Amino acid sequence: MKRLMAMLLLAATLPAVALPAAATVPLPAPLVAETPTLKRLGEGRLRWLGLHVYDAALWVLGEAWSFERAFALDIRYAMSLKGRDIASRSIDEMRKIGIGDDEKLRRWSEAMQRVFPDIKAGDRLVGLHIPGKEARFYSNDRLLGTVPDPEFSRAFFSIWLDERTSEPKLRAQMLRLGS
Repeated sequence: MKRLMAMLLLAATLPAVALPAAATVPLPAPLVAETPTLKRLGEGRLRWLGLHVYDAALWVLGEAWSFERAFALDIRYAMSLKGRDIASRSIDEMRKIGIGDDEKLRRWSEAMQRVFPDIKAGDRLVGLHIPGKEARFYSNDRLLGTVPDPEFSRAFFSIWLDERTSEPKLRAQMLRLGS
């Protein structure tokens, strides 16, 4: 946690990186080839202690989001982060919403550390939920890897989409809930 705090404080001193709006940035080509009819439902910005961490957009099949249909979560980072720190934070968020036992969380952490690269400001990670099967992760225009565990896929995307998320405002923006 101290390392994450230091990175975030350091990031505050770096120049901001202009990120294009999600609507103007196409999803990675390999993902589009697999699921060509995904369309953007909503998007929001995550700030932590006033710092712009990332912009996230939810892409769905049809008009609404459901764990029963494929969807993509597109995250465009405004700061640099280590892949292992993204994995660690993901596990912390899963614990907060009560998902997974210690053994599953350990396995899932190892899987994410294998898949997630270090991120620079301006990079993007896109996760694709394949219901009942797996989660696939893309960076910019390439497949990074797959976690072939349907329970992991649901748990990972629940970080943003579960009602118990630590970021309910971001969830509401991506799902276009309320005003």
